[in-house]
Amino acid sequence: MRRASAAGGGRAELPGSEGTTVYKGKTIAALIAAHNEEAKIGRVVERILHGPVDVDEIVVVDDGSTDATARVAAGKGATVISTGVRRGVGAAFRTAMHHARDRGMDVAVILAGNNKDDPNEIPRLLDPICDEDYDLVMGSRFLAGGRYGGDMPLYRKWATRFHPWVMSRFVGKRLTESTNGFRAFKLSLLDDPRIRLDQRWLDTYGLEVYLLWKAIKLGYRHTEVPCTKIYPPRRLGYTKMKPIIGWWDILRPVFLLGFGLRR
Repeated sequence: MRRASAAGGGRAELPGSEGTTVYKGKTIAALIAAHNEEAKIGRVVERILHGPVDVDEIVVVDDGSTDATARVAAGKGATVISTGVRRGVGAAFRTAMHHARDRGMDVAVILAGNNKDDPNEIPRLLDPICDEDYDLVMGSRFLAGGRYGGDMPLYRKWATRFHPWVMSRFVGKRLTESTNGFRAFKLSLLDDPRIRLDQRWLDTYGLEVYLLWKAIKLGYRHTEVPCTKIYPPRRLGYTKMKPIIGWWDILRPVFLLGFGLRR
């Protein structure tokens, strides 16, 4: 893997900020997986930098891009880890999580690399962790106060409702959201040997569902907060997911874990 770091030892920071940033006593890393997002990744990093939370580090894992994603992200101030080959969004996020944990960060915030998430809503994710000691906070489009819009295809509107309905029945807790990447969690979850993120079957879209499932079933404190998800115009590339294969990857952890076929 190749790393391109921002000035200041890899920490993305606004002019005039010095040392380690602490948000309500926690150090924060913003984690982004990106594949061929040169047209959007710069704006994502800029919006985080100028948002309400001065995060300690913005980590972009460039998952085998063939365009200028890595160069653009590094130029805007992110720490970039380039995989060289495309390994999958789950593998990319796993790399980012381990990097943040190794750097001693307390909390990770996950954001989409195609500018679908609103960094101004990051405090909604962090406050339950910092103020109420929650372990994982999901942003939900479907709670009161949340919304989604843009060029979201009909099948995805159905699938993002169906998935939490199914998962709720397996985990024994009502969920309104289970597929949204926009979330925050304590990186100490990675220290639990029962949470096995390094399994290869989680390399694609299943890793984030797996982490949510494990956090709930192992008794970690989980909650949802309203958030906004705005899909970019389809001509700009709103997703890299293939409808059938991608959604099976997202559903697979529910059934494999639910029926005890994986741990």
